[in-house]
Amino acid sequence: MKFTVADLLDQLSTGEALPVAKLEKALGLSQKAEKEQLRIGVSALSRLGLLQESEAGLQRLENEALIPARLRCSSKGFCFALREDGGEDVYIRDHQLNHAWNGDRVLVRITREGGRRRSPEGGVQCILERHTTSLLAQVEQQDDRLVAQPLDDRLLTTVVLPSGDSQHLHPEQPSVVEVCVDRYPVGQHPPQGHVARSLPIQGGDAADLDLLLTKHRQQSRIAPPRVSPKAPPSQGRDDLSALPTLLLESWSGKEAPELAAISLEELPGGWRLWLHAPSVAERISAGSTLDQWLREQANAVCLGQQWQPLLSAALAKAAAFKPGESQSALSVALELDSSGALQHFRFCRSQILVDGVATTPALEALVERKPKSRAVPAALKALKDQLPLLEQLITTTELLRNQRLLAGSIDLDLPLPAIERLGDLAIPAPESPNQGWLVQLPTHHPAAILRECVLVAERALGRHFAALALPGLFATNPAPNSADLNEVAKAALALDIPLELSEDGHASAAELAQAFAATDRKRALQQQLKGTLRAEQLEAEPGPHAVAGEATALAPWCNPTLHYADLWNQQLLLTLLNDGKDRPSVRHKTSVDLASDSCHGVIDWPLLAPSFLTPYRDDLAHGLIERLNGRTRLQEDLQHDLVAMAQARQAEPLVGQTLPGVISGVQSYGFFVEVPPSNVEGLVHVSSLKDDWYEYRSRQNRLVGRKNRRSYMLGDTVEVVIEHVDALRHQIDLSVVLPEGSELEGQELEPNEA
Repeated sequence: MKFTVADLLDQLSTGEALPVAKLEKALGLSQKAEKEQLRIGVSALSRLGLLQESEAGLQRLENEALIPARLRCSSKGFCFALREDGGEDVYIRDHQLNHAWNGDRVLVRITREGGRRRSPEGGVQCILERHTTSLLAQVEQQDDRLVAQPLDDRLLTTVVLPSGDSQHLHPEQPSVVEVCVDRYPVGQHPPQGHVARSLPIQGGDAADLDLLLTKHRQQSRIAPPRVSPKAPPSQGRDDLSALPTLLLESWSGKEAPELAAISLEELPGGWRLWLHAPSVAERISAGSTLDQWLREQANAVCLGQQWQPLLSAALAKAAAFKPGESQSALSVALELDSSGALQHFRFCRSQILVDGVATTPALEALVERKPKSRAVPAALKALKDQLPLLEQLITTTELLRNQRLLAGSIDLDLPLPAIERLGDLAIPAPESPNQGWLVQLPTHHPAAILRECVLVAERALGRHFAALALPGLFATNPAPNSADLNEVAKAALALDIPLELSEDGHASAAELAQAFAATDRKRALQQQLKGTLRAEQLEAEPGPHAVAGEATALAPWCNPTLHYADLWNQQLLLTLLNDGKDRPSVRHKTSVDLASDSCHGVIDWPLLAPSFLTPYRDDLAHGLIERLNGRTRLQEDLQHDLVAMAQARQAEPLVGQTLPGVISGVQSYGFFVEVPPSNVEGLVHVSSLKDDWYEYRSRQNRLVGRKNRRSYMLGDTVEVVIEHVDALRHQIDLSVVLPEGSELEGQELEPNEA
C-alpha cells in the first residue's frame, strides 16, 4: 500500500473537511487500485470513530479513548504500548495485539485501569504505521511450510516463504537473510514474504554495519532532490567579522556534520557569549521538495567511523563554516553575569569570519602547557593568536556547567568504551541527549565547551518563543519518577552508601548522582540511576527540561546539520526576524526589538499575520512532532545496536578466558557482569551457580546462598569466564569462577532451577 493510516490521518484536520480528491492528490494516489484501498481505509476509520465523511469531504474526529502509542515487545511475549503523550505505559496481552508487531505505531484502547503496582491494560484498535517492512531471519522448514524465523526475538511470529526460497535453507550452517514482508497477517492468515538476499555473518566491520542497517531498514536512502541551495540575502545582516571566532571540532568520521562556531567578549561584570549556527534555513524554501526530504530523514545518524548525513551534499557544503572565509550565520548574543547566569539575549542574522579550529589534541596541549611557558606546542601553533580566547572559553563554560548542575542537571561518568570501530559514536553530540543525562567530560574537551554554549543558546530561544506565544518545537525532559528514584536510593542504602534524604524521605536524581560519584561502586550505581531518567522528546508546548537545567522552555536550533527540528525552529526564528510586527501599526513611532528579550511582556498586538503562522501550525496539527520523535527513537535503536555489536565482537576472541568484571545488575534469574575493556555486559544465569541455592533479595540488589551465605550484589568484583557470544543478538553468556572447594561443597545439592 502506498500510504499508511498515519499518513491518511495526518492529512486531515478537526476544523475543516478535506475533499476526497484533494486527499488522493496529497497522498499521491493515481491508480484505481490505490484509490480503492483509500476507500477501504476510510470506511474502517469511520467505524472506529476517527473520522467522518460528508458531502464536503473527510474530517478527523477527536477520540480521547484511542491513545496513540508505539509497541515495545519482549522475547518473553510481554508487550507494552509506550504512549506518545508520555503517559503510563499500557500492558497489551497477546490476544489483544490484533496482529500488531514490535515497533508498530498503534491506537490503543484502555480496557482495565492501572493500580498502585499494576500497569493499565488495553488492546490495539488500529495499526497506524508498520515498523517492520523487512527483517533479518533464518530460513527453516516447519512441516510442509518454508518459513523465515526472525532474528529479532521480539517479533513473535514467523513469515511464510515461497518454496523457491529453499535455496537459502542450510540446517547444518545457518545463515542470515533479508526478508521483505509482502503481506502482513490478516485474520487466520499468517504473514508472507520473500528472501531479498543473503548476508554474511562473519564478514568484518563493513558486513556487520550492513547487517545492522538492514535490520533497522536504513541500508538505502532516497536520494535528495536536485535543488541548488539558495544564497542567503546580504541585506539586514549584522557584520560580526571582527569578532574572534572559533570552531570546536571533535568528530572526524566521514561526512561528519559541521557544527556551530563560538565567540566571546568580556563585559563589565561578565561576558557576552556568541553562538553562530549554520544558517541552513535561509538556504531552502519551507515546504519545498528538499524541505520535505529533510523532514523525512529527521536526523544525521552516526554509524561510527562514518555518518548518514541529514543535509544533501550541496546544502552541507554551502552552509559549512571554513576558517578564513566570510559566511552567513544565525547568531545569538548571550549576556552572562560573573557566575555564568544568563541575563539577556538577542538573535540576529549575521556575517562571521572563523579564525581557527580547536581540536581535541589542541585543547589537551593547551591544558598541559605550563602557565608561564613561552613555547607554543606544535598542536597550538595554528591557534597562537586565539589562545586567550580558548582559555577564557574553558573558564566560562565551566561556570555554565556549574549553573546547570545547580539547577538539577545530571552528568554521569558512563562514557562509551574506547573501541576503534565506534569512532564518533564515543564522542557526545553538542546538545541535550535523549537519554536524560549528559556524559561527564573534561572541561577542556571540545564537545564539553560547545555543549554548554548550545544548551544556554537553546534555552534562550525556548524562552523567546514561549514569551511571544510562537508555535515552536520545544524539547522537554521531565524529572524522573520519585518512586523509581526511591528504589535506587534503597539499593544504595543496602550497600551502606551514605545518603541525605529530604524531610519526606525522597532524594533527587542530582543528589543521588553526587552521592554515587564518591563511592567505589560508582559505575554500577550510576547505571541504576540512568535507568530511572526519562527520555527527552519534542512537544508543541514549552515545558521543563531537567537535563539542561531549564525550568521554562528549551527550543533546539543550533544544530540544523544534525536535526530537522533545529532547522524547523530556524525557519520560525527567521519568520519572526524578517516578518514580525515590531509596533501595533505604522502610525506608532516607537518600536520594540523582536530579536531581544527586551520585548517580552510588552507586545499586545498580533506579532505575525495568520498567513505566516498557518504553515507552522499545520505542520504541528498534521503529526510533525510524532514523526520526528518516532524517527529519533528508531535511529537511537540503531546506534544502540551498533555499540552492542562492537562490544560483542570484542568479546568473541575472549571465549573461554577468565576475566575480572563488575556486577552491574541483579535479578531473580541471575546477575549481569560488565567486563572491561569493552564494558560488554553478560549474564551469569542462576542455574550455573552449582555451589548452593540462591535467593533473590530485590531490596538489597543481591543473590544470597541459603547454605554458604555467599552473596552476589551490585558493584561486586567477580571473576567470570566468557562461555558463549552471540554477536547477532548481542547476548553474552558468562559463568562465575567460584572459590576453591565451593563446587565440592555443592555436589550434594540439586541444581538451581532457572
